[in-house]
Order: sequence, then structure tokens, then C-alpha cells
Amino acid sequence: MKGVEYRGVTSVDGPIIVLKRTENVFYNETVCVRDRRGEKRTGKIVDISDKAVVVQIFGSTTGLDLDETSFEFLQEPLELRVGDGLLGRVFNGLGEPIDGYPAIISDKKMNVNGNPINPYARIYPRDFIQTGISAIDGMNSLVRGQKLPIFSGNGLPHNKLAAQIIRQAKLRNSDEKFVMVFAGMGIKYDVAKFFVDTFEESGVLSNVVMFQSLADAPSIERIITPRCALTAAEYLAFEKGMHVLVVMTDMTNYCEALREISTTRGEVPGRKGYPGYLYSDLAELYERAGKIKGSEGSITQIPILTMPNDDISHPIPDLTGYITEGQIVLDREMSQKGLYPPVSGLPSLSRLMKDGIGPDMTREDHANVSSQLFASYSKVKSIRNLAAIIGEEELSPLDRQYLKFGERLEKEFFGQDEYEDRTIEQTLDLGWKLLAGLPREELTRIKPEFIDKYMGAQ
Repeated sequence: MKGVEYRGVTSVDGPIIVLKRTENVFYNETVCVRDRRGEKRTGKIVDISDKAVVVQIFGSTTGLDLDETSFEFLQEPLELRVGDGLLGRVFNGLGEPIDGYPAIISDKKMNVNGNPINPYARIYPRDFIQTGISAIDGMNSLVRGQKLPIFSGNGLPHNKLAAQIIRQAKLRNSDEKFVMVFAGMGIKYDVAKFFVDTFEESGVLSNVVMFQSLADAPSIERIITPRCALTAAEYLAFEKGMHVLVVMTDMTNYCEALREISTTRGEVPGRKGYPGYLYSDLAELYERAGKIKGSEGSITQIPILTMPNDDISHPIPDLTGYITEGQIVLDREMSQKGLYPPVSGLPSLSRLMKDGIGPDMTREDHANVSSQLFASYSKVKSIRNLAAIIGEEELSPLDRQYLKFGERLEKEFFGQDEYEDRTIEQTLDLGWKLLAGLPREELTRIKPEFIDKYMGAQ
């Protein structure tokens, strides 16, 4: 009952406390807990039985004792205050301002757990997003309303790549600009500072909403951070009609926090100790992207996750790949060669690319050029493996041509400066320039009329 305080804490275990059951409580309801000194802590109900309620506290449970602690059920889920003042602000993982400015003035609050989008209300994503990065635009195109994660590893420049996408993302054939929502979970202070400084220097900070849960914040806060960020994105997209790009880093930290809390609750572990509901929990977040009927806005997601031990079959990237529409995979070997961005050409994939490219969207030759670059690069990898066995001098002249093509593709097409913003025309022309280094009869994935039209221009 709201306004009534109860006593009756039966146990405290890490961020989990167990309270005596009262009438009319509900799952995900917010609970206000006060210690003996009257200091407040907020939590949410995560489990209910006939006689007890399990509450997850956002923060530390230090100082809570069983006899003196009181609690109040607020009869509402955790909510985020939203309004016109969201853009340009920096919040912590619970949606509280940490940029030195007061809370935004608005009477509108939204449930951070979101509402499921009716599949019938969804619009199929089709609008090409130009990121200015050839490895993405040319071969793994991003489409408005898509969820396209970046699979990375510790020490690889995924943050630099994400910042570049945020700076450069734009819709083709439209003056409408993207606004960005950034969610940092368990990130180090220098990473948070890097993003703030980058956005300030490039002048996009006024179009960014940042939610930061730093590495020293309680792990439970990481569970709420992406939900707050996506709630802000839903407000901007579906109520204000904006195109929103959501970048969430690092989803691995989020999953680690989920595992930690699951273990504390004594739940039966699944693969590698992660809870059995990891798939559905991630789907809850990823499926909050898209376009819906009746709204001009859209939410496009780029979750970033660092693969433990660079293992793409680890549960986190594995389950993410099932839910999302492709992945951009960063390669450690390419990074060690000094290439940026080290996007791995073969494992990277965009499942919605075919629907967002072609005449009137990018260019008529886009699908053919992308397919040919992919096929030729695949052959380069096979020839490199052969050369490692028999030696490069034993290769045929054609195989050597392919090796030269592979080197140029990595340096000139995949590689570019972090402030270089290429148009899709520049990217495709560069692809043609590189394919010109191969015999014409090898270009089996391209229509002959496109070869006549575009190869002569190189």
C-alpha cells in the first residue's frame, strides 16, 4: 500500500533482500527501502511467493539490518522522466543527472521496462543509413530500424568505431538528422570521457543523450542502464518523430551483471553459468528497435560486445547473433597490422542489406559489387592458406594477382582514417578500382553491362 511503511526484512544477500509479503504487490514494482538512519535506497521486485517478496536493490545494501530497516511499496514500476530537455544531457544508469545540471522539467514519466511492440504494427526496415565507413556501407550496409551489433575483443578499437558511426551516420536523400542515445554499462572512466570529449569536439553532443554506469557503480545498475536508454529512445522516436541511433556498450558487462545477480538468487545456471533466460532477456532489449506504423521516427540499434577470449561461439555473441540482423566482427590480426577499422570481411554480415540498397537507395551496382568483393576476398583467404603450405613462389600468376588484390582491399577499402567520411559513391568507385586489378573473366558476380559502364570509368 503506497504511503505505508512496513518492517520485516528476512534476509540480505548482496543486492538481494527478502521482505515479508504484503497484499497487492506486483512484479517489477518499485520499492523504497530506508535504513536505521533514514537513508533511502530504491529497488524493484524480481520475485514473489505466497509469503515473501524478493527485491533487487539499485546500489549497496551496506548498513541494512533485519530489525531496523523499513520499506514502502510505491505501486509503480521504475520510471524515467522524459521531456524536451533530454538531448545534450548526461545521466547515470538509473536516469539521474550527473552533468551538474538539474533534473529535466517534465510531468511525463515512462516505464523503463517498455511495452512490447505489436508485430503487426512494425514496418519492415528499408532506408539505407550512410555511416561513411566503406567496410560497413559497401559490404554490410546498415538500414534504418535495424539492430546490427559490433562483435569485438578486449583492446580492439570498437569504441573509436562506434564514435565514428555516431558522428557520421546520416540518411540518404533526406535532410533529417539522427539523434543519438548512448548507454555505457560497466565502462571505465577513460572510455566515458572519450565519448563525451569526442561528441563535444565534433559538435554532436547537443544531439546525444548519454547514460553512463561506470565500472565502480553497483553491478545491478548495469541491468537498468540499457532500459533507461531505450526508454529515452522510444520517447524521442515514437512521440517526437526523430530518427534515433542507440549505441550500447558493453553488452558483455550487462550479461556478467545478469549472471552475478542470478547466482545470488540461487537460480539454476545455464551455459557457462549464465542464467537460462539470457536469450529472452537480451531479446527484451534488442527487440525495442524498429519502426512502427503511425510514427515518423525509428530506433536503430548498435550494441557492442567484447567476446571473451575472442570466442564468437561464446553464449553472449552466439545468442545475440540469433536475435539481431547480422553482426560487424572486428579482427585482432587486422588490428595488429595497423588497419583501422579492423572489420573482418567474411564473418561480418548484414541480413537486411539486400532491402536497403540498389537503385534510388544507393546505386544500381551496389549488390553486384558487394557480392564480387566478398567472393574475391574469400578466394584470397584460401590462396593465403595455400601459400602458407607450398610457399608464395609456387603460386600461379592468377593466385598472385588475388594476393595483391587482397592486400589492396584491406589497406584501401577496409582501412580508412577515423575522421574520413566516404559517400556510398566513393565507396563503390573504390570497389570498382580494386576489382579492375583482377581479370574480367573472374568477375562472375557482376552483370556485364555494369562492368562496361563502371569499369571503364576507372
